Amino acid sequence: MINVTVANFETEVIEASMQTPVLVDFWAPWCGPCKVIGPLLEKIETDYAGRFKLVKIDSDQEQQLAAAFGIRSIPTCVLLINGQPVDGFMGALPEGQIKEFLDKHLPSVEELEAEVVEAEAHDALAEGDLDGALEKLQQAVQAAPDNDDARFDLVKLLLEMGQDDDAKVAFAPVIAKAAGVRRLDSLQRWMAARDAQVDVADPDARAAELHAAIGTNKRDFDARFALAQLLMAYGQWTAAMDELLEILMRDKAWKEELARKTFIAVLDVIEPPKPKVAEGQVPPEDPTVATYRRRLSSVVLS
Repeated sequence: MINVTVANFETEVIEASMQTPVLVDFWAPWCGPCKVIGPLLEKIETDYAGRFKLVKIDSDQEQQLAAAFGIRSIPTCVLLINGQPVDGFMGALPEGQIKEFLDKHLPSVEELEAEVVEAEAHDALAEGDLDGALEKLQQAVQAAPDNDDARFDLVKLLLEMGQDDDAKVAFAPVIAKAAGVRRLDSLQRWMAARDAQVDVADPDARAAELHAAIGTNKRDFDARFALAQLLMAYGQWTAAMDELLEILMRDKAWKEELARKTFIAVLDVIEPPKPKVAEGQVPPEDPTVATYRRRLSSVVLS
């Protein structure tokens, strides 16, 4: 438990909440109910073992902060996540109700463990340890099966390692909701592009055949899309997006915007994980992703 003032509010509350949810307890020394809920909150913080951070603000001494949060009675507790207040409650609630309040917003122990393991997997990838990263991501998905980010990273890595059958097995639990979750839909489109090459014995000859068809008719969108899928299957991402842009420049609505949706899928697949940053800061964007996102916007909006 930390006592917060104007001087350390930015660090202990705003910045801290970018990493861990922060529960702010507004209290005052003369407040009877505050003396009841204060020790209870400290006990719950210990019980939750790092799932949230508890801080206390003396509303008499820190009237500027109390006013900023619109505090009208105490005790009042406000939960901040990613620098923003998301919920709160007033009064000295019993332990069970406080835990119910927290459980609505806090990640579970399994989800926290999965996040740690996923971060370790990213570190392993940065070091070129694909097998180590694969093991970590499998652990993360096992610990938190509903963590779509971890599953995305696992399926992506399996595809990059050429383990398509394993990728499909890992993807199977979420296939029913893929159409409604963009990054999962993107994985499905990438897998479809790879499946489309199963009967292609000579990729170079197939590419030459498709280029010849396009040279004869620049509006042969089926040939362009087949070429884009071939390029996607072999990780030639920018070349694939160039072909999709050629379709978009000529017919944005072709086959229910298939080119645009596939282009977005490529951006999702090639975009590296973004680190958490403090409020007001923008995480760095991969230059290739940034360039092609601008190109897509330019074509779609033209």
